[in-house]
Amino acid sequence: MSKPVKNCCFLSLITLFFVLFINCPAFAVTIDITQSNCPQGMVLIPEGSFKMGSDNSDFVEERSAENVTVTPFCIDKYEVTNAQFAKFVQATGYVTVAERPLSKEQFPNLPDEQRLPGSLVFQMAKSGTKQVSFLSWWYWTPGANWQHPFGPDSAIATKSQYPVVHIAYEDAAAYAKWAEKSLPTEAQWEYAARGGLDGATYAWGDQYSEKKANTWQGIFPFFNTQADGYVGTAPIGSFPPNGYGLYDMTGNVWELTSDWFGLGHNSKAHRINPTGPKESFDPNKATEIALHVIKGGSYLCAPNYCSRFRPAARESQTPDTGTTHIGFRLVKNLS
Repeated sequence: MSKPVKNCCFLSLITLFFVLFINCPAFAVTIDITQSNCPQGMVLIPEGSFKMGSDNSDFVEERSAENVTVTPFCIDKYEVTNAQFAKFVQATGYVTVAERPLSKEQFPNLPDEQRLPGSLVFQMAKSGTKQVSFLSWWYWTPGANWQHPFGPDSAIATKSQYPVVHIAYEDAAAYAKWAEKSLPTEAQWEYAARGGLDGATYAWGDQYSEKKANTWQGIFPFFNTQADGYVGTAPIGSFPPNGYGLYDMTGNVWELTSDWFGLGHNSKAHRINPTGPKESFDPNKATEIALHVIKGGSYLCAPNYCSRFRPAARESQTPDTGTTHIGFRLVKNLS
């Protein structure tokens, strides 16, 4: 009679385990995250805590460094490319902000000829120029958009694997919804960019290197020595990956995040998956009421100007404007 009793006990234990598994959310989530596979082209970033921001920065918006925790998530290995964005446009018929005329409601004082679709294009200071006005290297260019980065006479036919640019926040959000992903929070982006090197100045260590990322070598905006091999954007994956196997988290193009911009990180201290302030504010752009955080710097960041080719670095960006040096990558949240 002992054998049926043993079998009964064994079946009872199995039943109890099954009940606990089904009714224990924490345990079920752990199993799901551990066994999940990220979509193709994405990298799994493990859960962890890190110091977000910097205590040693000259930029007030980066101070102070605060302990932040993120749960596991997937992130694109590369920045979204022209080829990928073209598939989205082909599938949806989407028209980017830069391809739409400026509205009379938003710009009531502009004449019609200045409402033509366009975007901001960078132009290097002319040879022999000794001094230029701040931000005078940006030119509003009718006809500039993701398909024509430098104006209507330019094209991306040979640049399918370059990061897409002239992307406004609305454009990136639309692409993310189509791809069933989302824009990263600033905490997710910075944690991933550090590649496991918590506290290091750069994504690769504490010493700047012109060979580690697509940045500006020389004196901005007068001349670029092209010591890294590029004067503009570079094809994705042209430089070594960080510790998590992610490419171009430094330089190439700035990357959009979902967070509103605010000074410092006090509101994120000791939080899990913080999402930033509820409203945006940048004292340098006091008239702008909607600013998102962009991260990573770009090919225009030089040691003498910008210097934001660091994980802790951050800048604000208006949601309705694209440029030749802003793109994005996406995440897939697992929780």
